[in-house]
Amino acid sequence: MIKIFINLLTSIRIIFAFLIFLLVSLESNYSIAFLLFFLAGITDYFDGFLARKYDASSDVGEILDPIADKILIIFILFALSVNLSSYLIGFMSSIILSREIWVSALRDYNARNNNIDATKVIYIAKMKTTIQLFTISVYLFGLTLSNMIILVIGDIFLIISTLITAYTGYLYTVQSFKKKPTY
Repeated sequence: MIKIFINLLTSIRIIFAFLIFLLVSLESNYSIAFLLFFLAGITDYFDGFLARKYDASSDVGEILDPIADKILIIFILFALSVNLSSYLIGFMSSIILSREIWVSALRDYNARNNNIDATKVIYIAKMKTTIQLFTISVYLFGLTLSNMIILVIGDIFLIISTLITAYTGYLYTVQSFKKKPTY
């Protein structure tokens, strides 16, 4: 029963991603979008916390959780790009999305070649997700307050998170194609 609840929390994050996308891109309702984003962050924390505390991880949850994070990040970044007519956010979002697709392809390649450790989640990739989520919260907070300085700070964090994103993609690529020693 706890596994179902945990997976429900993760699924709620995906629903929130769609709602936030609509609120930002169509309604420009930043305060509600910011609140939903905060709640999505809470679901992200609690689904992981509960899975660890009750040793209740599931195959579905292990697949769904990172997908929920990616949907949340990509949808909101593209909504911000459209809403703010920002080429910077659009370009950085494209890099982030490209990296996610590339790493997914690497994971598939490595699974077929019995090399799954090559794309095992690394610490810096977890930090990448945290920084991306923080960046989005800065943007939504800045829009809620109509504060241009906060939005510029969001741009700086977006550049940093995109560089880290590209770097982790590079690390996974190198690890995936590293020659295995033959004996």
